[in-house]
Amino acid sequence: MSPAEPFPLYHPAQVRRAFGSDDSTRRFAKVAQLEPGSRVLVLGCGPDGGAALLLAKEMGCSVVAADTDEAVLAPLRERVKAQGLADRLEVRRVALDSLGLPEGGFNAILIQGHVLYPLRPTLAGMRSLLAKRGRLGLTFPARVGRFAPKAALDFWERRIGGPLLLPRELLQVLEAAGYEPESAETLHDAELDALYRDVEAHLASEPESAEPRAAGLREELALHRESNGKASVSYAFVVGRRKEPGEKPPASRDRG
Repeated sequence: MSPAEPFPLYHPAQVRRAFGSDDSTRRFAKVAQLEPGSRVLVLGCGPDGGAALLLAKEMGCSVVAADTDEAVLAPLRERVKAQGLADRLEVRRVALDSLGLPEGGFNAILIQGHVLYPLRPTLAGMRSLLAKRGRLGLTFPARVGRFAPKAALDFWERRIGGPLLLPRELLQVLEAAGYEPESAETLHDAELDALYRDVEAHLASEPESAEPRAAGLREELALHRESNGKASVSYAFVVGRRKEPGEKPPASRDRG
């Protein structure tokens, strides 16, 4: 079994991402209660910056679109300029180990289809950047279904540095990290198949020099093929609201 790459988990910049559709972004905006002027960080925005552009243009949010590679950000800078959004959308290069962003500076943080850090460090680091009642939406691998092959569980445990969790367990980790869990969704089998087909087509044309970065992703693809169309591991998108110490739990929704 070849070693997987370290964080961030490799995903080709040119390939679409899980939960990267406009509809997914709008669902997040609704849960996060975004409105004109809301301050949003889109971290790992990618070259098209679709979520950042939508939130700035359609929702009227004040957006920071951040990524680690200037070559990835350059096309987005041109799109922002062409669409006249420079007053609402800042494109910023960051280092993942030191983002250099203001504490409490954002009403929402969106990490769409990209796994940048292990789960708990993500939750701790992003919480400090959120304003009170701010929302975090992030993507992370999740176990789905009642049975997962040992090879898949072993691979993912090694890759993410801990056991693979069910979506409800991801929400429990959010709660323990100081968030009020609000929603969770996973890619269904057809969506996951389509995502992996796009990834596989891109990897076929990658230069040999990219192989060390892509080794873990290739192994992920191989394990998925062995599932015969019924995935035991997928990607989840979870949303939580920053909760303050001593905050009372939300009122019961079943009227008692």
